[in-house]
Amino acid sequence: MLQLAQGHATSTASPADFYARWIQHDTWASWPPDTDWVRAEHPVEVGSRGTMKPKGGPKLNFIVTTLEPDREYTDTTRLPGARLVFQHTARATEGQTVLGVSVGISGPLAFIWAKILGEGFRDSAQADLDRLVRIVEEL
Repeated sequence: MLQLAQGHATSTASPADFYARWIQHDTWASWPPDTDWVRAEHPVEVGSRGTMKPKGGPKLNFIVTTLEPDREYTDTTRLPGARLVFQHTARATEGQTVLGVSVGISGPLAFIWAKILGEGFRDSAQADLDRLVRIVEEL
């Protein structure tokens, strides 16, 4: 898998607080400003499908591929010739939550998609995670 972007943060909020936000798809547009909306099947579980609408882009379908309560939420979007994977993690340590976000792509056309999408993800992954931390800590 080709890594497009990563982000890391720490928070005083619990891993459960972040997990709750990850599975509330209708709130996602509040932290990545390049997203119009996100909708997903309920209950959210591995195999749940959803649709998201990036600003200025087409609707994209995704599937929840990993779901570990209070630890990880990962979804995968199929693109022509590639799979785009967003992984969100949370881990409690020494009274804080350590968070990570990773965006990767695989498949025969991954390098082409990386050239098209890579810069946008590199520019937004950390900033989006920082916004999410602020939102969750304000709750």
